[in-house]
Amino acid sequence: MADELWSSKSFFARQLAILIMDKKLLTEEGVDHLVSDMDQHNQNEKLQLIDWLMANQLTKDKKTIALIESWEDSQSSLKRRVYWYYQAHLRWTGKIQANSEALLSKIENKIEEEQPEVQWAMNFATAWIGVFEKKYRSRCIALGEKTGLYKGQMVSKGCTPDYLPEFISIESKKRNL
Repeated sequence: MADELWSSKSFFARQLAILIMDKKLLTEEGVDHLVSDMDQHNQNEKLQLIDWLMANQLTKDKKTIALIESWEDSQSSLKRRVYWYYQAHLRWTGKIQANSEALLSKIENKIEEEQPEVQWAMNFATAWIGVFEKKYRSRCIALGEKTGLYKGQMVSKGCTPDYLPEFISIESKKRNL
């Protein structure tokens, strides 16, 4: 059923296919095929599909988590996005990792050269490191000030801006951190 939905090329059918596919059948080759197909969609749809794949399938099985952890330097910007988005996911779900120092160094060295979809995920990982790991907070804020990513970005009322100094300040206060 998921294969039939995916082959329809419809964005909504592909969303449904992601939700019902058997994660145990996902392999590196299979993910490569999905990513290649996602690249046929416009930017917003492509990002929504890859984020859905990560959240609803890839993070649900140790085998696929191992795939995610190997994608930091992937040729595919969508796979790199998943790698960095997963790092953020670990932190906002309370699974702070011992590798934050190394991640921040990599982000500081790579973020300005990355594709926009990967920059967003790197920024998001940095934001959650800054929120939950106070010893890195000033470093994360300084990175946001240096890059200026998302500064001045308009957000809906009640939403948190992606600009690191604002994000970290707002989310830290919400959690009394």
